[in-house]
Amino acid sequence: MFTFEVVAGAAVRQQLDENRGEVVDMVQSAYQHHQAGETINPDSYFLRFPEKPDSRIIALPALLRGDVQLAGIKWIASFPKNVAAGRPRASAVLILNDYETGYPIACLEAANISAARTAASAAVAARALRPGGLVGGRVAVVGGGVIARNICEYLHVVGCRPDTYVVHDIHEASGESLVAHLQSQGRAAKFSPALDEALDADIVVFATTALEPYVTRQFRPGQLVLNVSLRDLAPETVLGAHNILDDVDHCLKANTSPHLAEQLTGNRDFVTGTLADVLNGDVTVDDSKPVIFSPFGLGVLDIAVGAYVLDRARAAGQATDIPGFFGETSRW
Repeated sequence: MFTFEVVAGAAVRQQLDENRGEVVDMVQSAYQHHQAGETINPDSYFLRFPEKPDSRIIALPALLRGDVQLAGIKWIASFPKNVAAGRPRASAVLILNDYETGYPIACLEAANISAARTAASAAVAARALRPGGLVGGRVAVVGGGVIARNICEYLHVVGCRPDTYVVHDIHEASGESLVAHLQSQGRAAKFSPALDEALDADIVVFATTALEPYVTRQFRPGQLVLNVSLRDLAPETVLGAHNILDDVDHCLKANTSPHLAEQLTGNRDFVTGTLADVLNGDVTVDDSKPVIFSPFGLGVLDIAVGAYVLDRARAAGQATDIPGFFGETSRW
């Protein structure tokens, strides 16, 4: 009961990289548990800094019942200026708590967990929402960072085999790095300095740090847009599509593109449904419009993936016990 374990980043990344298919399954299951009311997922809390308006640290608390029976909180920092110094933009830890006693049981390095669950959610959406399938055509990735790299890996897991990847980034070196990574995996890829070329692809992935919309054009029927970074699209662009969200209340806040669409129209009629609605067969989309998937990012996904990584790390002897972590183990 009084055991507390730490799982370091190298072990977390190894378990995630070796078990991507299982991570996809965990994320899909977590969405369905959330839809069924088997979770508690409060609003995220944003710690912002007046002198650093582009930076923030976010707390995502959540409870996942079902087979997991764990609560927890992800504490994740996003400091975009790290990129210029060659450091990753995001860093994070995940604390897991036993639901019966409330005691924390583990701390895991969680930047990798966060990237994996984000990428897996995009892959689950692509598999469920792409009317024309995932083989052939072009996949465009706007933004060439860690999240983009992970999304490409998880798209591959669910059978995405485009003829080519088109990468666009205003920071050309980042875009070229993603291209080189994809090519090293035997996948055709090229960098394009033209945003419009990327926006013409069959599947368009947004994985940027944009704070406000810059894409004002409409997508064509049949295109799938994975709006992972949430703020790239003008509200008029959102209104011209089928819109699938991860959670309606969570996504329609903080001036995300769907939130701007709600502010513009004064209603939520443009929301087609949630990803879990699609997975459960309660909502279908056709190719009469483009499909935009906008995931705000749910803490229950971090709990699901973190619990899985902890189990795998324990089995591999990679979870480090911290003796005497709790200062008192009895009331008297």
